[in-house]
Amino acid sequence: MNKETIRQRIADLRALMQREHLAAFIFPSTDPHNGEYIPDHWKGREWISGFNGSAGTAVVTMTGAALWTDSRYFIAAAEQLADTGFVLMKERVAGTPTISEWIGNELSDSRTTEVGIDGMTNSAASVEQLITDLRQRGGLTVRTNFDPLAELWTDRPPVPLNKVEIHPLERAGEPAKDKLKRIRQALRQQHADGILVSALDDIAWTLNLRGSDVHCNPVFVSYLLISSQHATLYINKEKLTAEVSSYLRSEGVDVDDYSNVRKGLKDYFEYNILLDPNAINYTLYNAVERNIVRAASPIPSMKCVKNDREAAGFRNAMLRDGIAMTKFLAWLLPAVESGGQTEMSVDSKLTSLRAEQPMYRGLSFDTIAAYEEHGAIVHYEATPETDVPLRPEGLLLLDSGAQYEDGTTDITRTIALGHVSEEQRRVYTLVLKGHIQLQLLKFPYGASGTQLDALARKDMWREGYNYMHGTGHGVGSYLNVHEGPHQIRQEYKPEPMRAGMTVTDEPGIYLAGRFGVRIENTLLTVPYKETEFGQFLQFETLTLCPIDTTPIVREMLTDEETEWLNAYHRTVFERISPHLNDEEKAWLATACKEI
Repeated sequence: MNKETIRQRIADLRALMQREHLAAFIFPSTDPHNGEYIPDHWKGREWISGFNGSAGTAVVTMTGAALWTDSRYFIAAAEQLADTGFVLMKERVAGTPTISEWIGNELSDSRTTEVGIDGMTNSAASVEQLITDLRQRGGLTVRTNFDPLAELWTDRPPVPLNKVEIHPLERAGEPAKDKLKRIRQALRQQHADGILVSALDDIAWTLNLRGSDVHCNPVFVSYLLISSQHATLYINKEKLTAEVSSYLRSEGVDVDDYSNVRKGLKDYFEYNILLDPNAINYTLYNAVERNIVRAASPIPSMKCVKNDREAAGFRNAMLRDGIAMTKFLAWLLPAVESGGQTEMSVDSKLTSLRAEQPMYRGLSFDTIAAYEEHGAIVHYEATPETDVPLRPEGLLLLDSGAQYEDGTTDITRTIALGHVSEEQRRVYTLVLKGHIQLQLLKFPYGASGTQLDALARKDMWREGYNYMHGTGHGVGSYLNVHEGPHQIRQEYKPEPMRAGMTVTDEPGIYLAGRFGVRIENTLLTVPYKETEFGQFLQFETLTLCPIDTTPIVREMLTDEETEWLNAYHRTVFERISPHLNDEEKAWLATACKEI
């Protein structure tokens, strides 16, 4: 993005703010559905700041501009914000002010005390907290009914109109009408008569529908209003084929226009409605005229537990993905040694190999192909400006995944392209130990991901290393690659681990300006055994792809860790080798050789 363009956009915004008597305006990373990944139409924070990471909040006052983001994006944000007028604010770093603190300081001498924020693109809970915080900072007030982008963003992309498709029952494993029945039962347990569902992946899962409105996420823009007897999908009707419309009628779902959701809430006739203030946007939350049950939606806890059909789909998708990954790895080192390969070219090669697989529908996120020092940037994505050639030395961190009609994949491998330093070998082995320790774990039903997280970190902690991202996240069933509510991370996440949950295992170590290492498999939580102390669980490894053994410091692994790695590689070879040609099979035999 041209830096002068960003400076001009800030100037245009300030002129509009002056007209509207606003002292500041806040741009989040979300959309009206509180999505992590969003349609281009709602990427206002990126438009005003030039920063294209998935997480961040931009704030502009008449005299200053700042952007808050987390540690995944510190390096990338610093580069993208340079010379734009925006100052980088590093979240969870000592000395960094909160958004409210910064606004309070910026406006301490301002005659105008009104702060703007679009109520349609911010959750009810976040706006309520902002109102409280700003009130305590000199009586600042909040305006939520104005969107400056509607006037300033003249070439704004439209809301997508892509067609919706049916996710067949043989892959979904449960009819939509049965899911609606389960949701209503869960609502009754929470003493609620209905619910507004705004999360796009929750809607897609509930109705067994998929779409293509969000890059890499097979979802569609809509709302779903469920009452005790009825369900209405609010969607642009151009998106529905005759087949999908007929299907929705057969599942007991009415259809209304997307723009009518606010009217639907005003006309809602039941005694009360469940709204999650952390998920529903502020404008729609305040459109409700019935009693509100403030609580979390029961749908994410249902969706994250995969049924037998979904689990089988994951296993099949992982096999096809493992075939593509193995073909890529067999190609990689000779290609690098021959010269001419870059981060972007290997990304393209891997994508083409995945596209050859049956049921492939696209990437599940943009590939991270990060060589040497770029590997220290947790969410690095190569561009023509940053793309570098690969040499037959050092480490390539490759984090990638795909959408298949029966499952979603997410895998990271760090590959030695030739000689690596002793420091790289030690760091690689520490990460591998953490990766293996989590998969060796047996744990009681109901343990939270926070309680498991330390197992992946204990050996690197002993050496004074750590990483600031989570160790694992849920993965959707031909849905979003990031799925909650469970996570494995340092910050407390109370959602209990249950059989049927998918979760990634991706510890890492990142040394800024030098290199990064991450190793990731996707796992399925399955029963282990029942004892007098209750039900215990363990992980089944779904990902099938060799882990590079050449950088390992063998004496750093315990016998148990070595046995796990060798057993994993035996499984990989048994499952993948029948699908390879002789040359690829020979390469895989060497890659899976016991250590």
